[in-house]
Amino acid sequence: MSRDLVIQTAFLGDVVLTTPLLTRLAERFGPVDLLVTPVAATLLTPHPAVREVIVYDKRGRDAGLRGWVRMARAVRLRRYGRIYLPHRSARSAALALASGARERIGFADSPAAWSYTSRITPAGAHETARIAALAGPGNVPRPSLGLTEPERRQAAEWLERAGMRRAFTAVAPGSVWATKRWPYYTDLANAIPGSVVVVGGPEDRAVAAEIVARDPARIRSAAGELPLRVSAALIERAEVLVTNDSAPLHIAGAVGTRVVAIFGPTVPAFGFGPQGANDRVVELSGLPCRPCSKHGPIVCPLGHHKCMRELRVGEVLSAMEHSAQSTAHRA
Repeated sequence: MSRDLVIQTAFLGDVVLTTPLLTRLAERFGPVDLLVTPVAATLLTPHPAVREVIVYDKRGRDAGLRGWVRMARAVRLRRYGRIYLPHRSARSAALALASGARERIGFADSPAAWSYTSRITPAGAHETARIAALAGPGNVPRPSLGLTEPERRQAAEWLERAGMRRAFTAVAPGSVWATKRWPYYTDLANAIPGSVVVVGGPEDRAVAAEIVARDPARIRSAAGELPLRVSAALIERAEVLVTNDSAPLHIAGAVGTRVVAIFGPTVPAFGFGPQGANDRVVELSGLPCRPCSKHGPIVCPLGHHKCMRELRVGEVLSAMEHSAQSTAHRA
């Protein structure tokens, strides 16, 4: 039986949204290999649908032509029969082409589609459905991380040490893209009744410290304090996660936590919004400059950043309340 490889070197949220494809391929062919960036490797090691994780540090030790050649050689030596390409990347397509794999499956609208043996036309309202379609028609599983009990136990132990023994709200103020960061998380955390935990990576420590400083007896920060999968286990224990259009949104979806997602320069119609029945989106409707880009630029092209600055704390609190009421009604 030939081995299969999925190459997904996009951002962390995209990797989470690729897990339904991994699940579908594993159901058909057995666990697959996965080539990802170092941070994504920490999130999907282990995962029940993944046989082996290959780390491609495209901005570090594997940068440049020499690094690409080294990675291409490593992929070719594994003699893959099929390679799936959910990321529309010329670099990834070149790796697949150099691998010698008989089948290379990717999207028809990719700039490198000419190099694929099968070209799939993207279809579906959400990115999970579009990516899962690379495995052929069928049901789309929910994104998943396959968290382990030791990881859940580590999250519980951190919460115990932090004095978070009751239900809590998680907030994720960060994003790779500056214009996606809603500026009022400090005010929101101060207005939320009950305990609050700030989640994020090491790059979010400074903003997390500002949020905690408002009420350190009630607000704690886990930003940069936990391994990525343990952070996901912590999000799993939250009543709700308030987040920007960023990776924590998709992590929460994968672990089944309710989401209130704040969208500014981007829109859910792109296919990256929350999917839960009790999830809510907060956005400024009727702003003619929205959306301004697919990912969200580093700075607002018009200089006013109204899409985020004019979204008030009260609107987010209202969305949280509606989400909780919907959950209670469904229960």
